[in-house]
Amino acid sequence: MDETPRAVVHHSAYGTHWMSAAELRAAIVEANPDVDVVVSRTATETAELLPDADIALTSYLEPSTLERATSLRWVQALSAGVDQLPLEQLREREIVLTNAAGVHAQPIAEQVLGYLLAFERRLDTAFERKERGVWERFTGGELAGKTLGIVGLGAIGTRVAEIAAAVGMDVVATKRDPDVDLDAVDRVYGPDGLTDVLLESKYVLLACPLTDETEGLIGREELGVMNDDAVLINVARGPVVDEDALVEALQQRAIRGAALDVFETEPLPADSTLWELSNVIVTPHNAGSSPMLARRTADVFCENYDAFVDGAPGRMRNRLF
Repeated sequence: MDETPRAVVHHSAYGTHWMSAAELRAAIVEANPDVDVVVSRTATETAELLPDADIALTSYLEPSTLERATSLRWVQALSAGVDQLPLEQLREREIVLTNAAGVHAQPIAEQVLGYLLAFERRLDTAFERKERGVWERFTGGELAGKTLGIVGLGAIGTRVAEIAAAVGMDVVATKRDPDVDLDAVDRVYGPDGLTDVLLESKYVLLACPLTDETEGLIGREELGVMNDDAVLINVARGPVVDEDALVEALQQRAIRGAALDVFETEPLPADSTLWELSNVIVTPHNAGSSPMLARRTADVFCENYDAFVDGAPGRMRNRLF
C-alpha cells in the first residue's frame, strides 16, 4: 500500500464509559506510531472525516453515514457484537469487518464469577441485613459441584468456563460448531442441545451474539424448562431474552433469580419491574469495562492494521467477512 491509510474513531466511541476514544488513540499510537488515526468527537466531525477515511473504528454506523464513506475499506468493531452495524451494506461493498472478540473476556468473566458468588454465598442476604444492622448467621452454598451451562462458547464463554472449572464447577455448553475439545468444559452441544443445557444447569450464562437465530432465544418455554432453583445470567444482549417472560418467571419463582447486565431497552427504564425484584441483580451494561480495554483493543487493531497494510486480509484477527 503506497499511501498511509487514514483511520477514524467514530464519535459514538467518544467519552464512552468503557473506554474513551482518546485513550484508544493513545494506545494505538503507542503501539504503532506510524498509524494515522484521528478521533471524531461529534456527528458533524464524523460527517466531515469519514468520507476520506480508509478505516473506521466503531461499533455503530448509520447506513446514511456509510453511504458517504466512499473510501472506506475496513471497519474495526470496538465490541464483539456487530448487531448495530449495517452488515448487508458492508458485505455488498466488500468492506472488511473485524470485531474485538476477546478483549472483554477477562473483565466479563470476573463479573460473572461475582454474580455466581453473590447467589451461591447469599451475599444479597448479607447486604440486606447490614442495611438493617442485624447480626444473624445464615448458611451459604458452594459453587464446587454445581453445573454451569454456557450458551455461546466464544472467547467470553470459554474464559468463564475456565474460571468456573477452577473453582470446581461442572461446565456444559452450546456452540454453533460443537466439535471442540476444551479441558474446562465437560460437554459441548450444538444449538439443538439448548434444552439439555437448561435441564442440567443450576446456573445458565448467556454469552452468545445477537442474531436472527438468538433473538428471543430464552422465552417462556425455555424458562419453564429451567430448574426452579436455577439462576439466569445475561451478558450477551438484552433481546436474547424475552424480558416479559423473564419477569413473570422471576415473580412466580419459576426460577430462583437472575443477574442481568444487558436489557431490551437501555438504560433500563425507571418503571421496569426488574428494579423491584429482590431476586435480581441489575448492572448497567458494564461487565466489559476495564482499565485494560484500550490497550487490548489497540493490540487487536494494530495486528490487523499490519495485515491490512500488507494487503493480506486473510491474516486479520477476528475477521467476520
